[in-house]
Amino acid sequence: MTEASLPAASPTGGVSRFDRTAAAILDAAAHVLSERGNSANMADVAAGAGVSRATLYRYYPHREALLKALAAQAVADAGSRLADAGLDRASVEEALERILRALLPIGDRYGVLIREQIEADSAEIERLIGGPIRAVFARGIESGVFRRDVPVEVLLEVFGGAIRAAFKLIDERRLGIEEASAAVVALFLDGARMP
Repeated sequence: MTEASLPAASPTGGVSRFDRTAAAILDAAAHVLSERGNSANMADVAAGAGVSRATLYRYYPHREALLKALAAQAVADAGSRLADAGLDRASVEEALERILRALLPIGDRYGVLIREQIEADSAEIERLIGGPIRAVFARGIESGVFRRDVPVEVLLEVFGGAIRAAFKLIDERRLGIEEASAAVVALFLDGARMP
């Protein structure tokens, strides 16, 4: 899609041109930066989004601003996927699988953020990602699926470490998303189950 082909904002409240252009840029940035890593530049992102470099720089004046916006988008995408996963309607074991199936594709899509260690807003991470996962762990302890002598915060930290390891394995193409998901769930549950 080129700049000229983007329709103007709808007077009835549709998605504005600004939002569509920003979304196209972020989509291209996720793809280009994750595929090419540090060798990709802003011109590559602009070309991938079908916009001029001038337009790209109007939205994101430098790479850091683009990566910050990309991190916010990644958190929003992860939160949306978790919200759609129906964690509260699944058993604890199934909820863990759903968490991984929701989050691992995000790590694959936004791999540049992991490689460059870009931090997103911690309050948003907690609200959209940490909170729903914490609720699954609390339910697991309460129901006896998880050990009672390990606090929720510790389980969350260990699980987060396993997810980060899975992101790395996927990024290095050592495991696919489904393989990494299965490995994390199996190893985590075997180590966290009530003896």
